[in-house]
Amino acid sequence: MGLDQVAYFKENGGEIDGEPQEVQVDIATWRKHPNLQGYMEALWRKRGGKGEFNCAPVELSWQDVHDLASTIIEGKLPETTGCFYGGNADKHYRLQDLEFCVKALGYINEGNKVYYSSWW
Repeated sequence: MGLDQVAYFKENGGEIDGEPQEVQVDIATWRKHPNLQGYMEALWRKRGGKGEFNCAPVELSWQDVHDLASTIIEGKLPETTGCFYGGNADKHYRLQDLEFCVKALGYINEGNKVYYSSWW
């Protein structure tokens, strides 16, 4: 058990029995990156999320991703703890986090909606 996290966008996957299908395309995945989880939970709550932040997708705007990149560069992800979250992994994921931000901004610029979700 543990914290699993994913960022993705959805694209048209064709039709099945005349019904349009969306396909999830993963941009990045993380395992036990608690401070990123805390950052995303704060964003989710700011947008009205209530209760437990588990399996709750958060749509990320261009500004959200830009702000996240700045926060990562400044080393200011919020210290976050939780059951099954693991320890601070900011240094381990720093490059991957920034690569995710670059990719996500590109997908958003192409007109895609980018989401973050997690489960534990």
